[in-house]
Amino acid sequence: MDFINDIKFDSKGLIPAIIQDINTKKVLMLGYMNKESIKKTIETKRTWFFSRSRNKLWNKGETSKNYQEVKNMYYDCDGDTLLVEVDQKGVACHTGKYSCFYNNILKSYNEIKGVENILDKLYETVKERKVNPKKDSYTNYLFDEGLDKILKKVGEEASEVIIGAKNNSKEETIYEMSDLIYHLFVLMVEMDIDIDEIKKELFNRYTK
Repeated sequence: MDFINDIKFDSKGLIPAIIQDINTKKVLMLGYMNKESIKKTIETKRTWFFSRSRNKLWNKGETSKNYQEVKNMYYDCDGDTLLVEVDQKGVACHTGKYSCFYNNILKSYNEIKGVENILDKLYETVKERKVNPKKDSYTNYLFDEGLDKILKKVGEEASEVIIGAKNNSKEETIYEMSDLIYHLFVLMVEMDIDIDEIKKELFNRYTK
């Protein structure tokens, strides 16, 4: 590993490593590596890091099984930062989020304008209802009724979309499509399917 000589470790023998999804290009997390963890990462083709709090090596996914299959590794022009492209299995963040970088600072200062990010916002709202139920919430009613009820509603709304389209009514079709998307989000949350997993699947299809 001659490249090690080009890497600038800090005073504790560590270097920050940015972990990025090779498919979506989304930044998943930031960890720290030393020479030993870099070596194990290359040998096993899975990410290994050095825990500063526990003072030992750790393999991402050893407990959660959310492994990161390493596809590429780079170091930057200054040799003081690594970039690791991975195929993420499951989610990257211990909170259950796909990426550790989900706290949007600018969003705190600027309200969402128009319909920008409305699908992500709707999905997060449905997900929040699952974790923190709200009295008289229709979403929580569906969760309480269970999978069969949710599937029935998805089927009903899909039929309504077909009827709207057969009526050649753009407005009706848009309305019923919106209902269908909402109920699909309820189904996704019920089945623990993250919206980023759908985006990743669509991305993979689009790029083939």
